[in-house]
Amino acid sequence: MPYDPATTAVIVVDMQNGFCHPDGSLHAEPSEAAIEPVSSLVERARDAGASIVYTRDVHPPEQFVDAHYYDEFDRWGEHVVEGSWDAELVTDLDVCDDDHVVEKHTYDAFYQTDLEGYLDAHGIDDLLICGTLANVCVLHTAGSAGLRDYRPVVVTDALGYITEDHRDYAVDHADWLFGETTTRDNVALDE
Repeated sequence: MPYDPATTAVIVVDMQNGFCHPDGSLHAEPSEAAIEPVSSLVERARDAGASIVYTRDVHPPEQFVDAHYYDEFDRWGEHVVEGSWDAELVTDLDVCDDDHVVEKHTYDAFYQTDLEGYLDAHGIDDLLICGTLANVCVLHTAGSAGLRDYRPVVVTDALGYITEDHRDYAVDHADWLFGETTTRDNVALDE
């Protein structure tokens, strides 16, 4: 099924130094390898006139100090701390002035952010979701999109992950439960 660029956005999840650069605090080689596929998808979508949204996972240093249960620093170690190089988008991505950047503090890019308002204001219904990590922030963002009645489509060959079984789980779960999956070659944007 073709995507109408006027109502489609590519959501690039957390392609940041902390995850994608060899010196990053939570570097994973497959996340680094996802930079080129993500870039090529963004370029095609931008050329067709689709919207581009980047998310940045950013944690204020004190975010989890008084946490009752949810503590990502306990789970993952300190990472993508606000104001750090770790939290910046990788420089290999071509972020343009017209692109929208969402700063998030949890796995879900919709939770307490302006993402839903941006999408609604721009008449966007279909989301091509790529980035990293497949089974964490990508999956939670896609699931949250589906619950909000957007059409979440996970682009399976533009994902970062830690292990292949994590990616496979995320792709299977997204396809089965709340959305769709596709590959970059199968993304047809009416230009």
